[in-house]
Amino acid sequence: MHVLILGGAKSGKSSNALRLGEDIIREASQGQTRGAGLFVATAQAHDAEMEERIRLHRLERGDMWHTEEEPLNVPSLIRREGPQYQVVLVDCLTLWLSNLMHSCPDDIPEHMEELCTVLSELSVPVIMVSNEVGLGIVPASPEARRFRDLAGRLHQDVAAVCKHVLFVVAGIPMLVKGGISFA
Repeated sequence: MHVLILGGAKSGKSSNALRLGEDIIREASQGQTRGAGLFVATAQAHDAEMEERIRLHRLERGDMWHTEEEPLNVPSLIRREGPQYQVVLVDCLTLWLSNLMHSCPDDIPEHMEELCTVLSELSVPVIMVSNEVGLGIVPASPEARRFRDLAGRLHQDVAAVCKHVLFVVAGIPMLVKGGISFA
């Protein structure tokens, strides 16, 4: 049961993903919840503001989560570590894509394909958070247009292998695909 959660910046995507992941952990763990979920953080702290954002996100996660910070090799981390956990949560795919654009811009299609392959092979639920960037104006620069186009392709490919897709607006998750419900 893989889930893609899309939405705008500060829409409530991460909070909804954490809540869903913790529900999965509680249901599967039968009382033992400490460290039962793998949280894959893709953000990198390049400045003080980002350091603060990362610090606040860490505080938001409870002891149900073991955190691995991985800016580039997300598919191999999920493949290697995911089976040991009740659920994997990746936050977020657009930061991962941005990291790839800066580190290995020519290899992005292969990384995207590898992620989808890992998802199709893995039986542990994976929840992925990503920013929907295709709803605004056409970006002015070629690099920004490439990012928007790659993000759109990534979202389509990941959504195709996910059982559920949610779109979050103002903290409210709306079902796009599947049958997940929030109480």
